[in-house]
Amino acid sequence: MPIDVARARRETPGCAHVAHFNNAGAALMPQSVLDAMRDHLDREARLGGYEAHDAARDAVEQAYDAVAALLHAHRDEIALVENATRAWDMAFYGLPLTEGDRILTTPASYASNYIAFLQRTRRTGARVEVVATDEAGQIDLDALRNALDDRVKLIALTHVPTNGGLVNPAAAVGQIARDAGIPYLLDACQSAGQLPLDVGVLGADMLSGTSRKFLRGPRGVGFLYVRRDFLDRLDPPLLDLHAATWTAPDQYELRPDARRFETWETNVAARIAFGVAVDYALSWGIDAIWARVQPLAETLRERLRTLPGVHVRDLGRIRCGIVTFHTDAVEAAVLQQRLRAGDINVSVATPRSTLLDAEGRQLPDLVRASVHYYNTEDEIDHLCTALADIV
Repeated sequence: MPIDVARARRETPGCAHVAHFNNAGAALMPQSVLDAMRDHLDREARLGGYEAHDAARDAVEQAYDAVAALLHAHRDEIALVENATRAWDMAFYGLPLTEGDRILTTPASYASNYIAFLQRTRRTGARVEVVATDEAGQIDLDALRNALDDRVKLIALTHVPTNGGLVNPAAAVGQIARDAGIPYLLDACQSAGQLPLDVGVLGADMLSGTSRKFLRGPRGVGFLYVRRDFLDRLDPPLLDLHAATWTAPDQYELRPDARRFETWETNVAARIAFGVAVDYALSWGIDAIWARVQPLAETLRERLRTLPGVHVRDLGRIRCGIVTFHTDAVEAAVLQQRLRAGDINVSVATPRSTLLDAEGRQLPDLVRASVHYYNTEDEIDHLCTALADIV
């Protein structure tokens, strides 16, 4: 069923105050998510933190079920951690690498991921290699196939880059990785919540994501999926008494599930609210969300292209809800500030966030306007009118 935009806006308090085009940064939470977080904080204030956790265990466990449903995975394949970067790190740093091993990635890799590549290559003698892109800007599948040999130990792909509308062909990459028997780590930070994700179709051995972006949950929560039969191929880089059991003075045993990548201390209220956010997204239907977000973003791109001196810089055969542009007259940071003064939220994507892509395409700082299903065509008109006035 199509999204009931009016209902979605009624259930989103922030819609009464701002035109929010920063959903790729942190989307507006629905009232049910806000209520869930407040309720648990009230419970902690009344009962105490440990006691409140005990009283809310069913709600905490529901978050695992919700993420498993979102990804078409099993609940024991899900870990909940502090953020998407920590989720990605726990998988990446857990993968064994030695001198001469090769990591394949793309120019669209996010800075946090690429910095981790650089750190591990310095420590281990492995090397990171960038696979070429095709004429549409997505990973070149033939180039990927041609790059494979027995020293490739990881294919790491950013599904949706932070600095544009590109959607990489993640399932096709997964098939190549599966056929070659190469571990595949998918960063779904910007795709989870705006387009369908099925780990079986994607072929991902590991997948990371976040609460705060298109899933509309609170900040401070991320998730990691690790395929059941891949768990024992990773050595978690950090352990505590939650991730493992101390069985003898010189021995420990890892948990049998993906929670071996978690730590005991956590923000319980945020986890509960995140589970509510995922269930809320599933109640609309991810297919329905994608069917709303994608054309809304194309409408924004078309409107921006009509404005003199505005340059849209998005790539991809398939484009998502992230729209990036710059202008001839005004710097991105100034545009962001001026728009915010008019209660319009956008963000700025700097070259430092995706350095290889930015240098390759000679990108300046970009304004990033990311739409969600609760945004409206009237808000797009409002944004473009304000932008025209500023420029």
